[in-house]
Amino acid sequence: MAVKLGYKNVYRDPYGYPEWQARSLPVASAPAGLTQTSGTPETPGPLYGWAMIWTLLGIFAGGMALNLTPCVYPLIPITVSYFGGQAAKGGQGQGRLVVHGLCYMLGLALTNSLLGVVASLTGGLMGAMLQNPIVLIVVAGVLVIFATSLFGFWEMRLPSGLTQAAAKSYTGYFGTLFMGATLGVVAAPCIGPFVLGLLTWVASMGSPWIGFIVFFTLSLGLGLPLFFLAMFSGQLEKLPRSGGWMIWIRKLMGWVLVGMAAYFIRPLLPGQGGTILLALVALSAGLHLGWIDKSQASFRTFPVLKSGAGIAGLILATFLVASMAMQGPGVTWKPYTEETLKAAQTMKNPVIIDFYATWCTPCRELEEVTFHQSDVVNLAEKAFTMIKVDVTKGGNPYHEELLKKYNVKGVPTIVFLDSGGTERTDLRLVDYLPPEKFLVRMRDVGAPRK
Repeated sequence: MAVKLGYKNVYRDPYGYPEWQARSLPVASAPAGLTQTSGTPETPGPLYGWAMIWTLLGIFAGGMALNLTPCVYPLIPITVSYFGGQAAKGGQGQGRLVVHGLCYMLGLALTNSLLGVVASLTGGLMGAMLQNPIVLIVVAGVLVIFATSLFGFWEMRLPSGLTQAAAKSYTGYFGTLFMGATLGVVAAPCIGPFVLGLLTWVASMGSPWIGFIVFFTLSLGLGLPLFFLAMFSGQLEKLPRSGGWMIWIRKLMGWVLVGMAAYFIRPLLPGQGGTILLALVALSAGLHLGWIDKSQASFRTFPVLKSGAGIAGLILATFLVASMAMQGPGVTWKPYTEETLKAAQTMKNPVIIDFYATWCTPCRELEEVTFHQSDVVNLAEKAFTMIKVDVTKGGNPYHEELLKKYNVKGVPTIVFLDSGGTERTDLRLVDYLPPEKFLVRMRDVGAPRK
């Protein structure tokens, strides 16, 4: 997502588009995925394609895992029995049971999705703040504090009046809707830290649509197990008994928050420091969840589950380290000088100018993924002059002149100049773009096709 650069103000467009006005707040433009009419090329939003699918699958799995925490799991028999009692009152059996289950999930979705949308609407402010290294450290620290709650170091408690109000029972479909809507209040000690951490992440995205879909998916993960158990309430006796394994689930969610904290401070670390940090988190989580933690359960598969989580953490850590070792050479960049531009025109080479900052997450993604992809690197070496302008540290008069000259409103900004030195404004890029799509722009600017 583009980050506004100014002499004093730094902020981010919450939708990842380059439409700005000269004021200190971002201007809301078209939602991610819609083509703009300004002539500026469309850019992908913060989550799209397979990244969106895998993220939503992970959030759905997280929602299901929250059902296994000590605050939610004991509510399952109560909730399912409530469904059955309400259906029996109407004398219509399974049909009313289905409607009550749907009302329960609707209540969950209404509450959580509203939270997601409200959080994302703060995206302009949050996006601005998240470009400040101190704020990134503070946010990561808050997530770690929430994680310590899930690890059992302290307990999140809501006012007793709010908890009692949420625990009230009402009859009919409204009662079921109310029960779903207030689950988050009743189960706040266990699911609250995870939800608050997810809210922080959604706010950094700045897209109401993403906020809605993320928390709607979380609601499905929370509600579907209860829905199906209500449909087959006779199977309740087969559920594992409450025990230490639920404490283990809480600790698993705590490690998820630690991973999110590492994600937030990743842009502040030099080189491959961010990847190393994530690998260390995965390694620590695997060792702790798999073998160090002594939680026990009465069902036989629990040791297998623990070992599986531990092995998964070790595999993830190994994959992250291997990805660093296997990463090929990247694009060779030159500093910006007028002589470099003149030499490129003499050789009839198109030019790509990358306005970059180390604290900018999309900039780092471009550098680590797109500009290390072999086809991009080969094409850049054969037919392009590649120039990087590093604006990480503000106050450089020369860089400020370049920002004015090329009308750069934020980073990342990738400027494409054709072989005659004229910018192709229709190709200007202000967000992360995968290698295969970046290659299309390189070829469009005049590089020979393979």
